[in-house]
Amino acid sequence: MTATPTAGLTFPVTPSAVPVSEQRRAEILAAPGFGKFFTDHMAVATWTQGAGWHDAAVVPYGPLQLDPAAAVLHYAQEIFEGLKAYRHADGSVWTFRPEANAARLARSARRLALPEISEEMFLEAITQLVRADEAWVPSGGESSLYLRPFVIATEAFLGVRAAHEVKFLVIASPAGAYFPGGVKPVSIWLSQHYTRAAVGGTGAAKCGGNYAASLLAQNEASENGCDQVCFLDAAENRFVEELGGMNLYFVHDDGSIVTPELTGTILEGITRDSIVELARDLGHEVSERRISIDEWREGVASGRITEVFACGTAAAVTPVGKLVSPEGELVHGGGVAGEVTMKIRNTLLDLQYGRTQDTHGWLHRIV
Repeated sequence: MTATPTAGLTFPVTPSAVPVSEQRRAEILAAPGFGKFFTDHMAVATWTQGAGWHDAAVVPYGPLQLDPAAAVLHYAQEIFEGLKAYRHADGSVWTFRPEANAARLARSARRLALPEISEEMFLEAITQLVRADEAWVPSGGESSLYLRPFVIATEAFLGVRAAHEVKFLVIASPAGAYFPGGVKPVSIWLSQHYTRAAVGGTGAAKCGGNYAASLLAQNEASENGCDQVCFLDAAENRFVEELGGMNLYFVHDDGSIVTPELTGTILEGITRDSIVELARDLGHEVSERRISIDEWREGVASGRITEVFACGTAAAVTPVGKLVSPEGELVHGGGVAGEVTMKIRNTLLDLQYGRTQDTHGWLHRIV
């Protein structure tokens, strides 16, 4: 499905009659965690076959009413995005590369046979929601307001076909620092029995089914004392793909950096793409190619691979301290955050929080 024309579509705001009190909001912002609390409003729009997108608005946050036969509940016709709004030192509020999120949501929509949302509509929805709930954007440290745009098939129909009624929503949740006690390397469990996606599947789409398929492997990681799980390719079970929710990078002893290439089975991370550009700005040679689990192991053992890190919207850049599998543990760089990893992490965060010049034009001001 292609984007139905949305010229002139706006998101008028209906203020909540029962907003969270200032005192309670202050308590939440002091220790928000991640995905635990939600702001007073949400953006919503409806698509119906023949009429396109309509009834767009920012309304009070609250439960959805879904028919038990809604297609999303039976056939998982659903996609989502994740991005953040950052409070800069002068009090202004910015998002980071929202146009890229809009483009990826459109790609995901095409793969899941959902109607596309134009960049204009996407930006209008997040802009009006953040402006309505600006008081929820935290300040200080690495806090931010996490934005979750998503699309669900709401038509009540049990036939297996693309839904004729769909809803687009955006909700917002204040988020604290991913590492409140300081950056610490994470441990990774190597999944050898489960795969995240196969060629021709939905691996490159940001849809809930991909994450549901990773949960059992994540449980296995937790049972083995690890923070995250790493998946190998489905065809040969030897090439490194990504973690359950983050992309991977390998730093070599000559300063060069490798990240697994996009083969249609790996999510096209926006943080991933940004790091490729920022690392090159910092003088690193960055290549995107397939890297096998044997190359990972041999590279660490020989000293050729000096650092490994992961990236994603929630954590920005996360150092990897060790890889764990039934074959044993593979410790990277003494289990501490590497110099290159932290340099890239700080460069990214300084840009997002407005502490350095935005030479790429990636920041989008909202307030």
